[in-house]
Amino acid sequence: MSTDYQQAREALGTRLRELRLSAPGGRLTGPRLAQRLGWPHSKIYKLEGGRQTATPDDLRDWADATGHPNLTGELLARLKGFESHIRSWRRQLGAGHRPVQDTWNGAVDQARLIHVWEESVIPGMLQTADYARAVFLRYADLHGTTRDTDAAMRSRMERQTWLYQGGRLLRALVWEAALRALLCPPQVLVAQLDRLAGTIGMDTVELGVVPLGASLRVPAANGFWILDERLVATEDWHAELWLDDAANIALYLRTWKTLEESAVYGVDAQNVIHGARRALTAR
Repeated sequence: MSTDYQQAREALGTRLRELRLSAPGGRLTGPRLAQRLGWPHSKIYKLEGGRQTATPDDLRDWADATGHPNLTGELLARLKGFESHIRSWRRQLGAGHRPVQDTWNGAVDQARLIHVWEESVIPGMLQTADYARAVFLRYADLHGTTRDTDAAMRSRMERQTWLYQGGRLLRALVWEAALRALLCPPQVLVAQLDRLAGTIGMDTVELGVVPLGASLRVPAANGFWILDERLVATEDWHAELWLDDAANIALYLRTWKTLEESAVYGVDAQNVIHGARRALTAR
């Protein structure tokens, strides 16, 4: 968990403790507040100590139980502020993958220039429908979430209209490992590789491929997206991180440019893609 996120969670906990101790009817003890809320006593101190993330309902109930309902808005704003940076998959995927894709569509639609690095999957903006469907099924199995696969896939396909609007540019870097990873049936990956090769030469796409044998100046770590040099989104197994501070944006852009030094473009990129395709069809 990021230091900034934890500090924000601890600051919210401190504020919750202040409200408990300043209840209009006199300071509340932790056990007394837990009794009012019907919570385990331990939850009070986990929230106040920044060891547990409050839900919006937790904050509403806390404000009411401590006699500060007028401060509910402040507490919710604090929560929104730090959760906008770390978005847990457990919470985001509660209603399935489609809402997450719709949120992404809104963010991407505002962008004019996108940098992306993917080390293990084909970038979503360049996926075929069948490949996207296979990826969503893998993640639904992993997280045990609602299988709204076709709805999520359609939302991702809608995002690709961005590629056909003038004045926009997707600068995508893909590690060769992503071209060979069988996250889907071989025939689906073959079609995906054909689609990927076909994007080379589009005026809205600059596709670079980093060959497996290329010398790397930094490890090929998690994939990430940079939207207009104003927002970075990257994923881990537990959460998606959205970063909008200048220092982190500069770091990720520098990382992208460092990875680009190992990439090939044009005919050379097509040769790497075709090599991965031949390896599939030779099975």
